[in-house]
Amino acid sequence: MEYFADGSPTSVIDETRAGTLLDKMLGQLGPLRRVLIVPPDYTRAHSWAGELTVMLHRRLKTSASVEIMPALGTHVPMTAAELDAMFPGIPHEVFRVHDWRRDLVRLGEVPGEFVKEVSEGTLDYTIACEVNRLLVEGKWDRIISVGQLVPHEVAGIANQSKNIFVGAGGADTINKTHFLGAVYGMERMMGRADTPVRRVLDYMTDRFAHELPISYVLTVRSRDTSGRLVTRGLYAGDDAACFERGAALCRRVNVDLLDTPIEKAVVYLDPAEFKSTWLGNKAIYRTRMAMADGGELIIVAPGVREFGEDPEIDRLIRAYGYRGTSHTLEMVKAHDQLRANLSAAAHLIHGSSEGRFTITYCPGRLTREEIEGVGFKYAVLDETLKRYDARQLKDGRNTMPDGERVFVVSNPGLGLWALRSQFE
Repeated sequence: MEYFADGSPTSVIDETRAGTLLDKMLGQLGPLRRVLIVPPDYTRAHSWAGELTVMLHRRLKTSASVEIMPALGTHVPMTAAELDAMFPGIPHEVFRVHDWRRDLVRLGEVPGEFVKEVSEGTLDYTIACEVNRLLVEGKWDRIISVGQLVPHEVAGIANQSKNIFVGAGGADTINKTHFLGAVYGMERMMGRADTPVRRVLDYMTDRFAHELPISYVLTVRSRDTSGRLVTRGLYAGDDAACFERGAALCRRVNVDLLDTPIEKAVVYLDPAEFKSTWLGNKAIYRTRMAMADGGELIIVAPGVREFGEDPEIDRLIRAYGYRGTSHTLEMVKAHDQLRANLSAAAHLIHGSSEGRFTITYCPGRLTREEIEGVGFKYAVLDETLKRYDARQLKDGRNTMPDGERVFVVSNPGLGLWALRSQFE
């Protein structure tokens, strides 16, 4: 059922309105004694999920036992400073850490025949459905999953059940759904609600998770005319209806459709949010559909200090590099260690231009040798910042004093840039 649905391309939902909607939801849920909140981690700091989690905790803490487990997926645990920044005022002792390689409960298995059907015959492996045991063994009256609907390279549009089965899921689910999306093709999925990975997640929901008391709270965010990030939509429910309604708004406000390809793009990565190419490569796959053949993508990444968030994945990225789909699939066939980490293989595909355009990284804490070793070009951060001063440039198309034209993206995590013809 839907608890509430509020939003439009011009709506601005503030905390007062959000509080009214959350109260409406909690009223429909009835008395709650034990509640687990599952928000995203700091890599989704702009999602407004932190603010909503604080509002939920404030409303529930006096009448219920509340615990919070950020949906880390493969990411590193949040630091104390990140917890304070994203969830101000919530005591650290209520937070739990998800370990995607351990602490799991197996709920079932998606059959290979189903994977073969949704992948149009590309893959036929089974996918184990595993989630953190805290979800299953916590005896919760309600599990509230909070997150943002936004174009996504694996699911098409992120969140709803993805927050549970991937964000709080196990290695087999993460590895094989990521690989399914990469092999099926990002360009066929990003910004779309109905995708092979979403169908796998729906299968898990319908067959394996019906006894988990999960409710979803979903945001849709975009910038207003002044450049301020605002909440355009807020949706909640315990089934797919809230996702479908919110995904329609997400398509309208988070997909920037261009009439002509981008010849040169400069993408900035917030150093507080992007510390690895695992996350920073949003600069690539969120703009890849709009980039011109022969174009140039420059990624300004002052906070990037590593490739993978997980030490093993970091090692695999350094070993195999971002060298395109064909090369990666050959490496998967040839090497057991990559077959055992298909999310890393998927990431290597996601982080490539497939040879269509050049990618130049300007990292704060990786060397030229490290960057060039994985297949990117390298440029010095300070020199690039002098040339492309973020304070002087606006999102979208800019003309430099010498006549050079560049397309600027100040935060690739907020949307998808594509050609209008790709969605017609």
